[in-house]
Amino acid sequence: MKKNPDRTIIQGSDRATSLPGARVAGAVPADERFEVTVRVRRRTHLENLAARGIYADLAPAKRHYLTREEYAANYGADPADLAKVEAFAKAHGLVVVASSPARRSVFLSGTAANFAQAFGTTIEQYEHADGTYRGRIGTLTMPAELAPIVEGVFGIDNRPVAQPHFQRRRPSPGTEIQPQASPDGSFTPLDLAKLYDFPAGLDGSGQCVAIIELRGGYRTADIKAYFQKLGLAVPNVGVVRVDGGTNQPTTAEGADSEVMLDIEVVGAIAPKARIAVYFAPNTDKGFLDAVTMAIHDTTNKPSVISISWGGPESDWTGQAMTSFDQSLQAAAALGVTICCAAGDKGSGDGAADGKAHVDFPASSPFTLGCGGTRLTATGNSISREVVWNESTTSATGGGVSDFFPIPDYQRAVSVPPSANPGGRKGRGVPDVAGDADPATGYQVRVDGQEFVVGGTSAVAPLWAGLIALLTEKLGNPVGFLNPLLYGSVVGTGSFRDITSGSNGAYPAGSGWDACTGWGTPNGVKLLNALGG
Repeated sequence: MKKNPDRTIIQGSDRATSLPGARVAGAVPADERFEVTVRVRRRTHLENLAARGIYADLAPAKRHYLTREEYAANYGADPADLAKVEAFAKAHGLVVVASSPARRSVFLSGTAANFAQAFGTTIEQYEHADGTYRGRIGTLTMPAELAPIVEGVFGIDNRPVAQPHFQRRRPSPGTEIQPQASPDGSFTPLDLAKLYDFPAGLDGSGQCVAIIELRGGYRTADIKAYFQKLGLAVPNVGVVRVDGGTNQPTTAEGADSEVMLDIEVVGAIAPKARIAVYFAPNTDKGFLDAVTMAIHDTTNKPSVISISWGGPESDWTGQAMTSFDQSLQAAAALGVTICCAAGDKGSGDGAADGKAHVDFPASSPFTLGCGGTRLTATGNSISREVVWNESTTSATGGGVSDFFPIPDYQRAVSVPPSANPGGRKGRGVPDVAGDADPATGYQVRVDGQEFVVGGTSAVAPLWAGLIALLTEKLGNPVGFLNPLLYGSVVGTGSFRDITSGSNGAYPAGSGWDACTGWGTPNGVKLLNALGG
């Protein structure tokens, strides 16, 4: 397509390659219809919120969070900016489905031909071992006058962007869910809550925990059977559909294991919390729309969001990582904690180039990155806990971001240089950890089957459940926890330091490390450190 001097490249929109192993099967039909999300700039920089203490090492009770309505009115998109994008879209034959100042998004529908012309790209159909997808290579462009307004365009390319971070272990024949730690070394979430000394007498009342899911589903009968066997009330689970996503269970071999793991861990730790499951397509648009929907949801109003999906930073466009990061920063302003799995394939994160990679969105400085351990218990006590590392395809993620700089809250710790050539200094991942090795994993029920699952996918909802308990007790949202973890919480005994093992390129050590962060929680001491 010819260059047009009146158009400007959308920063970070470049896609250099197709999925590995994919081949072009031909042009996408010109009349194929789909939807696209256009992200628009904020009307006011969030840095103006510094005086509220939201991003500082202040106890939750001393922070002054925004309401969702205040954020939309003062820090969302300017209606005038939204109107300019809408006018541009209509001029190119696109239909404006909706606009959201809070989510800073204009949602468009149109044909492949109209989108290709509007954003200056070529759209092709790709065949891949996992199926077909609609894709593009290169950059996207916009009229120069819209360049200061538009920060990202998502949905033209609908390749899958994330993997669920769980790993299944089949138990010995006849093994069923037990109320105490199983002889095979696995645990129920209740066992882990005791081992990690989660505060007693709390149940998550008054809280809502959001869970992001990009495939799969749950069966109500399984939820009832699981919690009845554990002697717990059945949690209140609701579905929020995003971009056509829905609760669609298939088999335990697929993403159903992720969905049920997340629900069962959160529901066991915080049984009276409402659980809102946001189902969306596994695309950059679907993932981003689900996250912004959950953050700005004025109906469910989650205080914590659990995300167990992700992929190497190298698989993402710059515009996607920037838009996600800005959305997660908005969550911090609202007092919403984001718990993200750090990945299950060691320091390489499953990338095929032999380099070290961290998993995104856990690498965003505004997430609580959750790494994994291998835990051995004797009775009600932890006898040994080390970095989870069984192989290059079964180990906790962690390392140094190639995209995000070191955040201010990490400057006091020794984030190592990247293991890649050049030794870049960037955001260190993870921040915290929990039991994740499938060999010492979580007893779950999925699609009528009972078995054991591990992975950092289990650690994100474990921490989300704990944060729901802390918020219940504190009476104020925990919110952006990271500045406290690297500040006033240090030295309070709130963590069990994991000093043995590595995830490949990065070894464990005293204090924070790029395998397990600060370590695994002591819930009571963490509550006290936060002012409870």
